[in-house]
Order: sequence, then C-alpha cells, then structure tokens
Amino acid sequence: MSDAILPGPHLTEPDPLHPAGHGLGRHAAQPAGEDAPSPPDVSGVTPHVTRHDLSFTGSAGEYFRLWIVNVALTLVTLGVYLPWARVRTRQYFYGHTWLDGQNFEYRANPAALLRGYLLVGALFGLYSYASQRELYWLALPLIVLYVALYPWLVWRSLRFQAANTVHRGLNFSFHGTAGDSYVAYGAANVAASVAGIFALPWAWFMQRQYQVKGLGYGQARGHFRGDVAPFYIIGLTSLGLSLAGGIVALLLGGLVAGAWSALSGDLRSGADLEDLFGSTTFWIFAGVAYVSFLLLYTVAWQYVRGATMRYVLNNAELGGVVRTGATFSPWGLVWLSVTNSLAQAVTLGLATPWAAVRRARFILGGVHVRTITDLDHFRGQAQQPGSALGEAASELLDIQVGF
Repeated sequence: MSDAILPGPHLTEPDPLHPAGHGLGRHAAQPAGEDAPSPPDVSGVTPHVTRHDLSFTGSAGEYFRLWIVNVALTLVTLGVYLPWARVRTRQYFYGHTWLDGQNFEYRANPAALLRGYLLVGALFGLYSYASQRELYWLALPLIVLYVALYPWLVWRSLRFQAANTVHRGLNFSFHGTAGDSYVAYGAANVAASVAGIFALPWAWFMQRQYQVKGLGYGQARGHFRGDVAPFYIIGLTSLGLSLAGGIVALLLGGLVAGAWSALSGDLRSGADLEDLFGSTTFWIFAGVAYVSFLLLYTVAWQYVRGATMRYVLNNAELGGVVRTGATFSPWGLVWLSVTNSLAQAVTLGLATPWAAVRRARFILGGVHVRTITDLDHFRGQAQQPGSALGEAASELLDIQVGF
C-alpha cells in the first residue's frame, strides 16, 4: 500500500524519540489541496517546531455518574441501550481530551450501531445455541464465516471510528483497503497462529502499519516510520516475562502448599500419588500457581500493549508536517493496569470508572504532537461515516482495533 502524500518539509531538530531521527524523514509530506499550508523556506532556515501536549480533564466522580446510568439502562433494557451507552462513554472521553486548545468529538449514531449490534448478537446467539446442542453442521459454518469476515469487519470498524472522530471541526478518515486488511489481519494472523512467537511480532507490525498508513485528517495522510525489529524485541521481552512468571508461579505454589502441609500435617511421609492428588495441599498448590501465573501473564500482555502503543506513537506522522510522540513508561502502564484490576475486583466493579479515568489520564498525559504548521491549516473533505456493522462486531466480539 503506497502513501498518498507528497514530499514536503523536514523537521531539522534532532528527534530524541527516535535514535536515527533528524527530521520527518525522506518520506515526509504535506497536506494536499489548494488550501494546504505552504512549505517553509528550507534553504538554510530551520522550520519552527511547535509542541502540543495532550491533556485529559475528566474526573472519576463525574464519569461514575454517567457510567452507573449506562449500566442501569443497559440492564433494564436487556442490552438494547448498549449502543447509546458506548457512544455516551466515547463522547465523554473524547470530549475531555484536549489538543492545542480544542477537544475531540465522537459523532457516531447509536441507532446505526444498534442495527449492527442486533445482527452480530443474533449470529453469536445462534452459534452459542448450536454449540450447546452439538449442532456442528450449523456451528462450523458460522465459525468459518466469522474467520472469513474478520479482516473485513476490522476494515469497516476502522473506517467507522475514524469518520466519527472530529477535531477542530474536521473529521478523521481511514483510507486503508479491504485487501490490505486481509493481509494484515488475515494472512498475518494465520502466520502467527502457525508459527507462534516467530511470526506474532510481524503480525503486530503489519497491523499497526496498516492502521497508521490508512489514517487521514482532512486531506493529510498517515505514514509509519517504524520497523519490524522492535516488535520482536517487545515479543521476546514478553516471552521472557511469561517464562519467568511460570517458574515463579510454581515456586510460590510449592512454598505455600509446603507451608500448609507442614502446619496441618495434611501429607505424611510415604504418601502415595493418589493421596497427593486428593489432598488439600495439592489443591492449594494448584490454586496459588494458577492465580500467580494469570497475574504474571497479565503483566506480560499489558507490557506488550504499552510498549507497542508507545513505539507506534513515536513513529507516526500525519501529512509530513505533524508527528506524534509518547513519553509514558510501558512498565508504568503495567503497574497501573494491575492495580486497576485489583481495585475493580475488590470493589466488585464499582471502581471501573476510577480505573478508566486513571488510565486515560496516565496515557494522554504522556502523549504530545509536534508540528511545523498550524493545525487550523488542514483542509477538510467530506467523509462518509460508513457502515456500523464492523464497529458493532469489534465491540461485541472484543476485536482490538484501536490506535
């Protein structure tokens, strides 16, 4: 997929976020159109670089009131209110996210989402029924249909999300093709399923590149400067964490179970294997090891998400004159995610609004935009919002397609 952008001015200041980065790079570009900003004189003159920090102004108490109403109405209406709850939630978080004195907006139509929710929900319910009744002649074709449509649903979801995201009166757009989605989310996922860790980082790279390169704002187009190698470093780090987590889980389970056995006398010397598996000591060992492994696996996966997000933000450009950057720590995001999960578990979910606001404030507080043109200079063009089916599927089936 080629870039639909034209060569343009470079940032000439050293980029501390990229080890080889001086400027926007050889593929830099500027927004097209007669109203696009004129390139600065680069003959010996350094373009002025302006940095804009993102900020989040939402509060846990304020969002809690919105959240509890959404939950109540969704339960009372047996899920029919869910699209309105989703839209209201995104409108709250977008509306409290500020860049250069302007907040973002989310303009999706809940009624359009409802139609997609009903269709996807009906198909999922039919699959669940067929599985429980062992109607494999019906369940298997539904699985094949889902696998075949998955890249298409991702493509439609990205188009819908972008078209309904607005900043400074201009909506974003997504110009990636369905064919490229079948490469990034079809072929890459198949390769990752077959080859595991050897292909999974490549799949992450292909998917993030597809998302960034397809993004548009007005007539500006996205460009991804990243490479596949850092994704492998992230994947290997996560694998090391998982292996170390497994060893720690076994040791911790053994210590707790051994202490219980010594104090209670649950196992005596000479006990056979049948006595071991039927003892309280064994179940304590299995329980502690399982919970410990889940916790450490969560740490490894959250590290992947945080490190990937930071790397993508540090290597994304828009129109050749805007570059994003991230300074938040992936390990800080891991700690925040773990403590958020513990708080939600202890409060039986009532801390969910607090956790969501805390996460948004942490991430957005570490994101900035650098530009060599005024953000008001971007020229808009009409964008169709597209079908809500892909967005509904991504919500109900937990397809992770967010930037």
